[in-house]
Amino acid sequence: MVETLAQSPAPICWVVSDGRRGIENQALGLAEAVQAQLAARGSAIRIGRAVVHKDGSVALPDCGPPDLWIGCGRAAIPLAARHRRTFANCFFAYVQDPRSHYGDFDLILAPAHDRLTRPNALSMIGSPNRISDALLDEGRAAFSAQIDALPGPRAAVLIGGDSKRFRLTPRIADYLIARLQDLLARDISLMITASRRTPKALRDRLTEAFASHDRVWLFDGEGENPYFAFLAGADWIFVTEESTNMLVEASATGKPVYALPMEGSAGKFARLHAALEGYGAMRPWLGKLARWTYTPLAETQRAASVLIDRWYAEAAPTALDGEAA
Repeated sequence: MVETLAQSPAPICWVVSDGRRGIENQALGLAEAVQAQLAARGSAIRIGRAVVHKDGSVALPDCGPPDLWIGCGRAAIPLAARHRRTFANCFFAYVQDPRSHYGDFDLILAPAHDRLTRPNALSMIGSPNRISDALLDEGRAAFSAQIDALPGPRAAVLIGGDSKRFRLTPRIADYLIARLQDLLARDISLMITASRRTPKALRDRLTEAFASHDRVWLFDGEGENPYFAFLAGADWIFVTEESTNMLVEASATGKPVYALPMEGSAGKFARLHAALEGYGAMRPWLGKLARWTYTPLAETQRAASVLIDRWYAEAAPTALDGEAA
């Protein structure tokens, strides 16, 4: 009998990034989806974090050498080439476009808006994320008292900031404040969170306008982050249009998603916006509040399924259920 991964001691997955949450969560979300699907098949996998620091040093996990390596972000790319020589039997996956280093990976999970077409690339709407029913339930349970204290209906408002293509200018800040006040006037409670990219001037204005409002929960960055609780507790989700990760995460909830405009040009990300609108998850915010339903975007789960199949096909020529070849 040839032993399969399902029969072996739990394999190990390294999640490799520069440690920034927006980057790491893409690789971690894919790893967690792999873990969940393997659990459903009666197998297990352990996940460890490897972080590439700015000075080039690498903090490796202490869980042992990897059987599966999932990287995201530029810092992970040169490390993959070195690790392929060290871990010869490891399966290497990469989230995003590795920019000419295509041969270093067994599978590339590429956003469809990048239009990457290669034999080892899988195209997907957006990028992998951590959103799952279990994570949303966990988030809501952790902050149930705060959510229940806000009268329904509720809207989550996810505010980003400047990017390569967009700017959160004072004019956009005026627009956002006015739109939030409009929602409150319609008796919509608000759960507002800003990112590290949000200009301080807008943060200060949000605090001044809404921190003491009894129908607003404004997360100021102190304490445990209620991000997943906001997604779970919302009837609608509003996201500034430059934040591709948050737009895709919001679309994975099955809740109506509205994109809030920024100044700038979407460029290739217009293709992502169009894909999310075509899927039925997202609409531009034009002032009219509507309710609609759609199947939660499950691209992470689809990518995890493809990854498992290719990994197992390379790791052992037997069936996943442990039967002999």
